[in-house]
Amino acid sequence: MMNSRARIFLTGVGGQGSLTATSLLSRLALDRGIAVVSGEIHGMAQRGGVVESTVLLGGWQSPALAWGEADILLGFEPLETLRALPYLKPGGAVFSASEFIPPASLSAGKAAPPSLSLVREAVGAAASRAWFLPLRAIGAGAGLPASGNSALLGALCASGELPLTPEDLAAAIRRHLPSGVVAANLAAAARGAELLQGGTD
Repeated sequence: MMNSRARIFLTGVGGQGSLTATSLLSRLALDRGIAVVSGEIHGMAQRGGVVESTVLLGGWQSPALAWGEADILLGFEPLETLRALPYLKPGGAVFSASEFIPPASLSAGKAAPPSLSLVREAVGAAASRAWFLPLRAIGAGAGLPASGNSALLGALCASGELPLTPEDLAAAIRRHLPSGVVAANLAAAARGAELLQGGTD
């Protein structure tokens, strides 16, 4: 069901470009004449730190989101998707990466990483609709690993959850991203839309 007003929570890790994705989604909405407010809740400058942001479409006064208020959760890393689930409202939609980027504590062996099946189970219990995409593989296939984030936006725009289309996203990529990364991001966005339309979950 398409929402003209939607609250979106985005989460990932530093170095992925998730804040670039937040900016692109906001600019895309503005290009389409949709009122938007966005904000960074928590951003870590160092590579691997947690990055959280919000994009609210349709005339909200503040970018703040409390637990249980997000209509849509975009998780650019599965562990961060899992951690952000409290922000999702009952019956909301989740779009998530399926490939882990372990934080320092996991890489150092201080904690055991969760399995993707555990993440899927938790997401399935919280969301009415969920899709998982291999963002890093898509980005690598497009020639730029960070372009995998555009694949998640492509899936979002192809889902019918928002009044935005993959064609709208492609126009925003051409307009707002540096020329040197446009081709890779267009390819990744198209692949994300294709996987969603093909029934990837």
